Amino acid sequence: MDLSFDVVVIGGGHAGTEAAHAAAKVLRAHGLGRVALVTMDASRIGAMSCNPAIGGLAKGQMVREIDALGGLMGRATDATGIMFKMLNTSKGAAVRGPRAQCDKHAYAAEVQRLVACDPGITVIEGTVDGFEVVDGAIVGAVLAPGACVVVADDSAIEANAAGDRLARAPYGDGGQRSPRGQGPTTLRCSACVLTTGTFMRALMHTGQEKMVGGRIGEGAAVPVSATLRALGFDLGRLKTGTPPRLARGSIDWESLPAQVGDARPEPFSEATDRSRFPALRQVECRATQTTPWMHQLIRDNLHLAPMYAGEVEAECGPRYCPSLEDKVVRFADRDSHHVFLEPESLHTDEVYCNGLSTSLPAAVQERIVRGLAGCERATILKYGYAVEYDMVWPHQIDATGETKLVRGLFLAGQINGTSGYEEAGAQGLLAGLNAARRVRGHDAVRLGREQAYIGVMMDDLVTKVPREPYRMFTSRAEHRLLLRADNAADRLTRDARSWGLITDDHWHAFEAAQAALAALRTRLDPKTASGRALRPVALDPATTDEAFALALGIDDVALASKAMTEVRYEGYITRMHSDIRRAQDHERVSVPMDLDPSGVTGLRGEAVEVLRKFRPATLGQAGRLAGINPADVSLLAIAIKRHRSAGR
Repeated sequence: MDLSFDVVVIGGGHAGTEAAHAAAKVLRAHGLGRVALVTMDASRIGAMSCNPAIGGLAKGQMVREIDALGGLMGRATDATGIMFKMLNTSKGAAVRGPRAQCDKHAYAAEVQRLVACDPGITVIEGTVDGFEVVDGAIVGAVLAPGACVVVADDSAIEANAAGDRLARAPYGDGGQRSPRGQGPTTLRCSACVLTTGTFMRALMHTGQEKMVGGRIGEGAAVPVSATLRALGFDLGRLKTGTPPRLARGSIDWESLPAQVGDARPEPFSEATDRSRFPALRQVECRATQTTPWMHQLIRDNLHLAPMYAGEVEAECGPRYCPSLEDKVVRFADRDSHHVFLEPESLHTDEVYCNGLSTSLPAAVQERIVRGLAGCERATILKYGYAVEYDMVWPHQIDATGETKLVRGLFLAGQINGTSGYEEAGAQGLLAGLNAARRVRGHDAVRLGREQAYIGVMMDDLVTKVPREPYRMFTSRAEHRLLLRADNAADRLTRDARSWGLITDDHWHAFEAAQAALAALRTRLDPKTASGRALRPVALDPATTDEAFALALGIDDVALASKAMTEVRYEGYITRMHSDIRRAQDHERVSVPMDLDPSGVTGLRGEAVEVLRKFRPATLGQAGRLAGINPADVSLLAIAIKRHRSAGR
């Protein structure tokens, strides 16, 4: 086979699949291009390693943004969701978040189908041992012996396209594999996106038992860490975990309070056919909770927990999705914690214990699980475990995803210190877009904090040192009133179309939605009779989305809700846009790469050290760095002007 590619993507998780998909589309929009997607096990492409859920508070907004940029996650979720729910409906539109429980097997199969249907993507099963770098730029990725090309199973692709979610994964057993290579193989490329997830020098823990690997049943990517260190990257080590899975038939399901989805669920993707949504049968979850007895049991066995026994090298785990051990220690005054029992699939018996992440020994996990109401006779199908893995401190990347040390090498996902499918997918899409643009010689794309939650995340990563795996929250976005879940397409799809990310079908659906919204805006214009009649209804806090849709005489409740939100917040939105315009002056000023901070007259020592470490791309980024004050920004602005006037 031809081993030359435009872009090589390493890793088949949420970041990797979005990166490969985005890169292939952008390259195709500017002439045929080739993308290699390298993964250890092609049958696990798109796998949901932890909670089989997509979205949530702030995360749901990011999924809508991924969709607005032409990504996979929203479409795959709409095709495989088994419970859809809008969170925070009692609060303002800015902090509401769509969430969906998915059939995890169907989700992976759908992602694989979408990847397999792209002729620009070649899937290679293998591991990457190193990179070839020439004059500071990536020119190749070196595969370990035994790699092969995988061709998807056509019958599985067709079955999934027809809506048969019981079909096997396209890259599973039915996929064709070329003969395994005997020696190292170098994939030539002009750009590479590295998305190792939790697999880089990964080690799993259950009590005192240790196992090499980033996910049960899979191995670890070991040589990559040494390769990155040799290239000069500063690596760290983080930890995450997962809860036990139970057999639903062994749970007293009907005795527990039900958690139900929305009666009229809303899809994530603008391209989803609403007449066929939701695509799968919807289910209920159940709720239970821990008890004081269980908390004491955990305290008595903390010495057996890897983190507390000093068995884990990682400094910290996710603060906002902590293990049960962490919750018992950190919140000692709490008598109980919620646990949600969530079905993982329509055609398996597996139930995910959301809120019960633990790495305690199996025997202790048995006692903990059976201490839950409704789970007294529960059977554990898979025990919880912790996984620690290497990552790259993200001050070494730009907000485009490209590393500052090696041109053409991009990092996306948990390798950058983030946590969550949504954060990974968003980074992957942006990295894939920019990798393809680098290949074509186009300017890099950076999303601003006022444009998208993706922009907020990337700016946070490159201006702050994470103390724990980064998770997106609405509170991180100062412009969250503009970054709602309902207007992601308004904010991003036009630009995405110009970048080559949006297909014709997606664009036509967007245009139709925009036309419908424009018609409503005309009806709500305060200068018209209809506007004077309808605006008081919209402004009344007691008016529900359904009631406003009825007042408008339309069936589309989501569209009515969006129009009502615009009316209610138009004053705040106008003021926020004015604030953004003033702040953008600094965002437009780029910091020259060859500007030496130590040569800036009057700059404090701390500021010099911080600027050298983070190497901000813009004056706005510099101002958001810890240790940089307004006086430092003023001095830096003067230095930039002098640097440019000197012709450097």
